[in-house]
Amino acid sequence: MRLDGAERRRNVLSMTSLIDVIFLLLLFFMLSSTFTRFGEIELTAGGGMAGKPVTPVYLRLQGDRIVLNGEELTFAGLPAALDRQKQTGADTILLSLDDRTVSQRFIDVYSALRAMPGFAVTVIR
Repeated sequence: MRLDGAERRRNVLSMTSLIDVIFLLLLFFMLSSTFTRFGEIELTAGGGMAGKPVTPVYLRLQGDRIVLNGEELTFAGLPAALDRQKQTGADTILLSLDDRTVSQRFIDVYSALRAMPGFAVTVIR
């Protein structure tokens, strides 16, 4: 026995909201992976230099400022200034940070210092 009024209709599923959610998730993951950069820096502990004389250069990072032996420099001028220091016999860079220095600035400067041949870099507080 069949009743005409009891026929059940299936609701039509809307794919629009599902496509919107998938698109937003895809957009979110694409943007989040674009803005993350992965890099490594090698930090070594300072050790004793048994009997070897050391001629240090004092480099301070103060926020966005770079100060080499009391002289303020730009990031682009750092390699030339270190070459001048190397000619005077300097072989060690003592790198000091203050509380305003952000980690990305430290990594940029530290990477540039590690690329300079002939210098040992020691990070001090």
